[in-house]
Amino acid sequence: MKSTFSILYYLKRSGQKTNGNMPILGRITVNGEAVQFSTKVEMNPVYWNVKAGKAIGKSKEVHEVNATLESIKTTMTKIYRDLQERETSVTPERIKNIFFGIEIKQRMLLDLFKQQNDNVQKLIGISKSKATYQKYEVTRKHLTKFIKERYNLTDISLKEINYSFIYDFEVFLLTTAQCNANTTAKFMQIFKRIIIIAKNNGWILSDPFANYKISIAKVDRGYLTQDELDQLVFKELKTKRLEQVRDIFVFSCYTGLAYIDVKNLREKNIRPSFDGNLWIMTKRQKTNVNTNVPLLDIPKQVLDKYKNTLPNEAVLPILSNQKMNAYLKEIADLCNINKNLTFHLARHTFATTITLAKGVPIESVSKMLGHTNIKTTQIYARITDGKLSHDMATLAKKLSPTTAKKQMSARSHAMIDVQFECLSLKEKMVLFNLPPALPDDKKREERLAALWVEFSEDEKNSLWRKAFENEANINQTRSQANQKLEVNQ
Repeated sequence: MKSTFSILYYLKRSGQKTNGNMPILGRITVNGEAVQFSTKVEMNPVYWNVKAGKAIGKSKEVHEVNATLESIKTTMTKIYRDLQERETSVTPERIKNIFFGIEIKQRMLLDLFKQQNDNVQKLIGISKSKATYQKYEVTRKHLTKFIKERYNLTDISLKEINYSFIYDFEVFLLTTAQCNANTTAKFMQIFKRIIIIAKNNGWILSDPFANYKISIAKVDRGYLTQDELDQLVFKELKTKRLEQVRDIFVFSCYTGLAYIDVKNLREKNIRPSFDGNLWIMTKRQKTNVNTNVPLLDIPKQVLDKYKNTLPNEAVLPILSNQKMNAYLKEIADLCNINKNLTFHLARHTFATTITLAKGVPIESVSKMLGHTNIKTTQIYARITDGKLSHDMATLAKKLSPTTAKKQMSARSHAMIDVQFECLSLKEKMVLFNLPPALPDDKKREERLAALWVEFSEDEKNSLWRKAFENEANINQTRSQANQKLEVNQ
């Protein structure tokens, strides 16, 4: 619907002054809504044309009054047009307040977004990454297009942002921009950060995101199984470019480094650590967090293959990420791997197949991946079929009758040994059918202990029963042995 706007001047006849002049008032009307204001000028009603809404005549006073009225109208018209370009609704009260300087200049959403993005750009390499800046910029561009398409405005006041605006923007991202659900959620998170900045600065009073929930669905991140990785490693590739791409991808599978971190890797980052072995010691470009990864045999072989062949202390002949991903799809076809092979899949493979599936603690994996929060690592902590099979086989072994019998036998054997240790030297001599009247001798006790060890479990039990027919003595000795076992355990 087209907006209607007009300014009308008239005399306040109830306010006539002693000199006969009357104050000139103005009325701003927008879409039928009107507000009155004072022009701060006056005119004799004799020279006032009610129909034209201005003074008539050729006197200097008439000329000055009409010039003032025309200036007010021109300025207010400009205010109206500016508001109409930026905001979804314009009221006559807003025009009046802006004209008289009552209203503070409105903070605009895209202006604030641009300022924030400029700050993020300045922090690249300090506390922000280039990728973070790019995400902010893409979000701002989506908002710019949405505001133009939905409201036909070049910008919009922060005070105009409400739940309806937020929801409509989400729909725009999912439909017009054709973003998937999780990408949309990430854009909404960035948008929310801008709104939080506005609220913290007092530019808006309430949070329009208060009743809006941003949900990110869990995604089963792709990875290569050990069989697929082995197939890739041992595949003979006839072209050098594919072989290099395969080598670098495999290197990342066994180190967990992201593309940009492999690209930035230099000889100085490969050095011996506390254990005397070679480690990768670098910082993730994305988060500026230290990441230390011990080099396994396969990545060592990859590094040795390209050692001293590259300029600027580079260790691998890495191409652009776009070319790497294109060649990886070609390699996947040659290896009959029916997965969307991208370079970042190597990082997922390291987390899932190389480490977690083989029992490496998640805390260690998180440290090697350079994650600042272990919850990020938990995304990769899926239970693979191989891991599940291994764990259940271990459980079955523990629960098998043979294992249980061995465990019981071991405890029984330990029990009778402890019983023997609880005996005094004289009692041990009785056990071996020796006269207890013989004097105590430390060496004799050692010889008896050595002899006892050579007996089988059955021989020990037989000897025990013959020597100690007194049940009370046996029970007392066993009680002492049980107490000793519990303390040791």
